[in-house]
Amino acid sequence: MSDVHDMSYYKKCMMGGILSCGITHTIVCPLDIVKCRMQANPGMYTGVKDGFTKINATEGLKGFTLGWLPTLVGYSCQGFGKFGFYEIFKDVYRTAAGDNEPKYRTLGFALSSACAEFIADCLLCPWEAIKVRMQTSAPGEFTKSGVEGFKIINAKEGTAGFYKGIKPLWARQIPYTIVKFVAFEKIVAYFYANVFTKPKSEYSKGTQLMVTFMSGYIAGVFCAFVSHPADTCVSIMNKTGESAGEIYARVGFNGLWKGLGTRIFMVGTLTCMQWVIYDSFKVACGLATTGGK
Repeated sequence: MSDVHDMSYYKKCMMGGILSCGITHTIVCPLDIVKCRMQANPGMYTGVKDGFTKINATEGLKGFTLGWLPTLVGYSCQGFGKFGFYEIFKDVYRTAAGDNEPKYRTLGFALSSACAEFIADCLLCPWEAIKVRMQTSAPGEFTKSGVEGFKIINAKEGTAGFYKGIKPLWARQIPYTIVKFVAFEKIVAYFYANVFTKPKSEYSKGTQLMVTFMSGYIAGVFCAFVSHPADTCVSIMNKTGESAGEIYARVGFNGLWKGLGTRIFMVGTLTCMQWVIYDSFKVACGLATTGGK
């Protein structure tokens, strides 16, 4: 497997990121609809099962696809930035650290993932605004078309309408991504140091991807806890237009944790799937899986 980190390598990582985030977020769109509505409209559903039952009864199967287009486009763009720039920044910080790299490796993971996510969120934010508005608006309040949603927001609010949620999006995604990448890298390293103790290259691709699967799911559970309050804030903000301070004053600390159980299941599964798709694509391209030696 190739270990040369040139532009060809980074392009493959970017493509892997596009597939990783775009596919997974679109697949869990039905669960995301329930989660967003529970956050933005407390009391609308008593739980995930109730949400699915009511959506099926009132909107049919089509109701579970609401917002799929901005989800696919937005999170594909995010994956491009998240994974691609993470690999770039990781190499930049590794080179800058020089001989001290082992000592500051965890810090390098954190800085690399934070910088990458900052860029990725700028690409995601406009599409997240459309998606959440579509999924949380009452019937008749907003279009159910992603293309029309883009036109409406652009005509009424301009660029500001797409980026009013950028700060809470950073607050949600940057801590999430730091945990996602640092936890994943550390867990993978633990597996190869304590469980799979032969050199990583001696294990089959299937075994390496199994390590990716396990590490990804464990990291995802941590991610859900870290990012959930800001995720709730983003959902409410894009629906009501309130500021973060106004939202907190109205819903309180406990209100920011609505839908946490759903998010743990969704994010744990999502994070695991993303790492598996990303590393599978890398393996298919002749690259090594992420992390370890």
